[in-house]
Amino acid sequence: MSELTAAELMVRCLESEGVRFVFGIPGEENIHFTQALDESEIRYILTRHEQAASFMAEMYGRVTGTAGVMSATLGPGAINLQLGVADATTNSTPVVAISAQVGADRNFKESHQFVDLVSMFAPITKWSASVPSPRAIPEMFRKAFKTAETERPGAVYLAVPEDVDEAAADAAARPLPRNVVRAEAPSPSQVQRAADLFRTAHKPILLAGHGAARNDAGKAVATFAERFSIPVATSFHGKGVIPDDHPNAIGTIGFMRHDYANFGFDEADLIISVGYELQEFDPVRINPPADKKIIHIHRFPAEVDAHYSIDVGIEGDLSASLDALTAALADYEQPARPAPRVRALLDDELTRGRQDDRYPLAPQRIVADTRAALGREDIVLVDTGALKMWMARLYPTYAPNTCLISNGLSTMGFALPGALGVSLAKPDTKVLASVGDGSFLMHSQEIETAVREHIPLVVLVWEDNGYGLIEWKMDLELGKHSNVAFGNPDVVQYAASFGAKGVRIGAADELLPTLREALASDGVAIIACPVDYSENLRLTTRLGELDAVL
Repeated sequence: MSELTAAELMVRCLESEGVRFVFGIPGEENIHFTQALDESEIRYILTRHEQAASFMAEMYGRVTGTAGVMSATLGPGAINLQLGVADATTNSTPVVAISAQVGADRNFKESHQFVDLVSMFAPITKWSASVPSPRAIPEMFRKAFKTAETERPGAVYLAVPEDVDEAAADAAARPLPRNVVRAEAPSPSQVQRAADLFRTAHKPILLAGHGAARNDAGKAVATFAERFSIPVATSFHGKGVIPDDHPNAIGTIGFMRHDYANFGFDEADLIISVGYELQEFDPVRINPPADKKIIHIHRFPAEVDAHYSIDVGIEGDLSASLDALTAALADYEQPARPAPRVRALLDDELTRGRQDDRYPLAPQRIVADTRAALGREDIVLVDTGALKMWMARLYPTYAPNTCLISNGLSTMGFALPGALGVSLAKPDTKVLASVGDGSFLMHSQEIETAVREHIPLVVLVWEDNGYGLIEWKMDLELGKHSNVAFGNPDVVQYAASFGAKGVRIGAADELLPTLREALASDGVAIIACPVDYSENLRLTTRLGELDAVL
């Protein structure tokens, strides 16, 4: 029987956790771990940049609820993982990052490629540690996954020194079994307090956030809303918790200006917050006077904020908490409440966009055609930029985690590599990366990864030759803009150079059939679609006028 190595033990621990993919780039200092992965059932996805690997792992974790795993060498390789690690933590997404580190013979002094990685990762993770010896591997790997996946999910970092990577392990060493325990039952006294507060409200509203999406609380949210005729808004991360065609749905909150869904909060005297986390958006946008009553339902306590002062907090399983609150209100006589007005405004805007034949395309037309090309359970990843505002506001979403947005760190460049992680996690689902041209070139090298690894990838590039969101913000606040324009490559030739298909949209009626053809294929397609962002300022002007009227 051959001797068990520490590297092999780490891989066995990953297998015990159900890990199917590791995303990364190997280095000299973790060659034993890399080789052990190659000899296992885990598929190593070799990427072209460690930051891209971090986004692949993050989006894998986002749609599966189990930790995505990324790997890199020490020094610069590990540091390149940090953006995706920070994005995962601020987006409450489980990931485990594993990197090499120098050995004990030189970690105490100035040394080639040595930086204190554990300290660097500590502020952006739930736990950051160095593996001191092979004996510690089973316990530390089990703790890493338990910490990453337990509410509130986030990132964990483990540094594996070079001398540990190449060491022998105890032949009797075994992975520890998974044993994640979650709090389930809400406190009866807190549920009763929430019920008493609800009875005094005249115009309650429900806000579904990221936690509601993670915990599959959509059915309970819809049932509660229907029982008490309550309008439901979602955060960007909560899109799809209640289907946008549900009669109680009023759209998404988080746009930089007073949007349609805000009107529901303006009139409300009680906010029932289900799974909302403050990093999703500033609560001043829904409670500017800081005078509304708030019931906070989540697995963990709310952050302290002057505009999010909790009157009642219920901790526990979100669905169980809503069901318990419904039971506590069994004798409640529901007053007549008018149907939400604001959803019709969104539907009208999208309908007008669907009929807009201008070229370059109106943002509303791109959103409408994207929706028409994808099924209700298909997934679109929306990168950060002006397109994020249009997609988050207007894109009808019918199931949680089918419109993926970074709104904790709001990171540019995550969607293209992230789509590879989602495609591997959901191989039977159509996946689209919707990106601005500013984000596109940040990780366009991963087109080669998709081609080489035979991972289906469709990228829709909203092309305006500039950083459109920054231009929008500057024009709004300064009346002019600067330092936002750039040039772009010929996307058709650029895609072809990687062995992918490139298409440039030349008229409004070309986008929908092009999207459908690309999504029906198992290949890699990059679609460049010129966009008319003059609609940005028109939108904020219209919202301002509507705000004055309502």
